[in-house]
Amino acid sequence: MLDAVVVGSGPNGLAAAVTLARAGLAVRVLEEQPTIGGGARTLTGAELADAAPVPQPPGAGPPPLGSDDATGAGLRFDLCSAVHPMAWASPFFRAFGLAERIELRTPEVSYAQPLDPAAGSGDPRAGIAFRDLDRTVAGLGADGAAWRSLIGPLADRWQGVTALAMSDKRGLVTPRGLGREAVEALRAAPSFGPALLEQGSGLWNRRFAADVAPALLTGVAAHVMTPLPSLAGAGTALLLGALAHAPLGWALPVGGSGAIVDALVADLVTHGGEIETSRPVRTRADLPPARVFLFDTAPGVVGRVFGSRMRSRAGTALRRYRFGGGAAKVDLVLRGPVPWSVSDVGRAATVHLGGTREQMAEAEATVAAGRHAAHPVCLLSDPTVTDPAREAGGLRPMWTYAHVPAGSERDVTEDVVGQIERFAPGFRDVVVAARCVPAAWMPRHNANYVGGDIGAGAVTMPRMLAAPGPAGTRWDPYSTGVDGVYLCSAATPPGPGVHGMSGWHAARRVLLREFEIRRPPDLSPATT
Repeated sequence: MLDAVVVGSGPNGLAAAVTLARAGLAVRVLEEQPTIGGGARTLTGAELADAAPVPQPPGAGPPPLGSDDATGAGLRFDLCSAVHPMAWASPFFRAFGLAERIELRTPEVSYAQPLDPAAGSGDPRAGIAFRDLDRTVAGLGADGAAWRSLIGPLADRWQGVTALAMSDKRGLVTPRGLGREAVEALRAAPSFGPALLEQGSGLWNRRFAADVAPALLTGVAAHVMTPLPSLAGAGTALLLGALAHAPLGWALPVGGSGAIVDALVADLVTHGGEIETSRPVRTRADLPPARVFLFDTAPGVVGRVFGSRMRSRAGTALRRYRFGGGAAKVDLVLRGPVPWSVSDVGRAATVHLGGTREQMAEAEATVAAGRHAAHPVCLLSDPTVTDPAREAGGLRPMWTYAHVPAGSERDVTEDVVGQIERFAPGFRDVVVAARCVPAAWMPRHNANYVGGDIGAGAVTMPRMLAAPGPAGTRWDPYSTGVDGVYLCSAATPPGPGVHGMSGWHAARRVLLREFEIRRPPDLSPATT
């Protein structure tokens, strides 16, 4: 009999599996897809075209991506996640030594936010978040001091901010007292708490005089895909905003997100772990015998598989778990760089598109109401900014998505191209091929993305603090109410992102409760 079976091979599932295998347990990972990695996979254009094919609308538009070399068949595309500040900042990945195992490259500009010209002016504008805080402040003019007062203290204490945001919110205080991460978190709290309340409420404009700085911050807050302002959006903006000015900024793995997966898999296999692909789990009969099961899946999967063993209230709570808004993915093949109106935008590997803070808030409210925004919030990643080897034969990949209502079947290629063209006139001329995965089709790539919700659940502050289960399990957000069965997906704290923390938190509970292993294993490369 196996000690543990992990269902799902996303970063959280692999983090859990690595932790358990490092503790000497017999671990097997089951993955429904033919490739491992969940939302952190990287595929060639040809593989992308073959993976869960999507309908291509008739009529004018770029040719389908990946059909041959001329349309990017040999380029590498990130399936979901592309930019990874947490790859070096997450406590799990720091313990794992990920930055020592793979090459991470950091752009000079962490992210950018282009805006339309100001009224009465034809001059293009953009907020530029340089990794250098001083350069960012200088570029924000009258609001530079406001940016420094808001983000500067958090960037100085990025380790504490990360510890606070990435904790399970329960283990900061232990019977042995405060650990190092808890001390760091408490030192950051006096700066983080008031900033969270300000930026998560109607007071979010109180310190700003112009519109560039608030737009720059709102582009980050919009990652949560919820109406703004919100506490969840503010927490995300402050955490990622601080990391933008921290040592490795918004890093990208050389070769794509799949490098993170490869490092985790290599460590797992080295320590005796097993992986089986094309292994969907629909019922209890699909699981091999094991002492413990960890699910890196949507909560409803646990309810479906173990429903007969669950208290009715627990099963109902898992099956009724609330998902959030949708994202529609558009991969593009370009024949050259994007002709941004503001040249510094081209130095960023990440660009948020949506205009001013007010324009983005309006677009997010429209989507939350179940309608498509005329100018949706879009996120764009250009990996060749830091990794020129991603370009081949004069062609380069571009990764984008647009916020849409949950379950939308709309092909948003034109919406995305239009938003980029808005800030980069002539962009259409460099587009060679495109492929859209509508929100309704996203689960074909990753079953956790129900309705296109790439956050695996509505991102709210209660959800980031609590759990998807009934009230009786919420003090332990990884428990399902079934003995030996745990959740370790992004549905549990600390929520979405490629950080491995949900898997790490769940695995450490499993070691203590199920195997009486009190000291978590050393995960560093030196002990491989």
